[in-house]
Amino acid sequence: MTYEDLMNRLREQGDPLAAAGMARYGIRGGEVLGVTIPFLASLASGAGRDDALAERLWLSKVHEARVLAVMVADPGNPDLVRMDRWVRDFDSWDICDQAMNRLFRHHPRAREKALEYAAREPLFVKRAGFVLMAQLAVHDKKAPDRVFLGFLQAVEEHGADERPLVKKAVSWAVRQAGKRSPALNRAARETARRLGGSGLPGARWIASDAIRELSSPAVQKRLERAAMKGTGPFRPSSRGGASD
Repeated sequence: MTYEDLMNRLREQGDPLAAAGMARYGIRGGEVLGVTIPFLASLASGAGRDDALAERLWLSKVHEARVLAVMVADPGNPDLVRMDRWVRDFDSWDICDQAMNRLFRHHPRAREKALEYAAREPLFVKRAGFVLMAQLAVHDKKAPDRVFLGFLQAVEEHGADERPLVKKAVSWAVRQAGKRSPALNRAARETARRLGGSGLPGARWIASDAIRELSSPAVQKRLERAAMKGTGPFRPSSRGGASD
């Protein structure tokens, strides 16, 4: 399927009412057509993996075309220049989260990039760092605890941010790390407590949100069962979007 074919399909499927609804949830930037994620996924399935096509879609600046670009880009491509450029182009929380989940978490230097982005100040770059930490906590099953202890240290250093889209991503990262093992659960709760002690309202919210979930009987029981079975981390929730 060519670039022209895909753009025509996107415009045919566009729904102005859906686009207006997306705007109410903070999905803005560029040209938003109002096309659903399932439809984009079906287009991506037909297009296959194609980095050149992904780049053309990204450069269109059409919101749904950029989500489609994330879906058709080769996750095994170690092109750091493109990775960093796309992150700088993020203009909406959903394209940030889609990119972290579908593409960036597969990168061989994803752990390093999570720390790098979290330390930066631009809104969606910083969110990308913490969302990438959360996604790695869910999907990087073989990663040792020390990786996530490093992420928790980054939370203490860079996570006291009052911007809603950042603080929700910080909470997400802490909660996902704390669901991997009993040791990480304790470390995540301690990190949240120290962060909450900063006195900033956003940091206190992150601490309350994370500690409440990580201390819950449901999470503790799952960790206990996983430890007894010697299995890896259970699959946590994906809560962390702008509408939560």
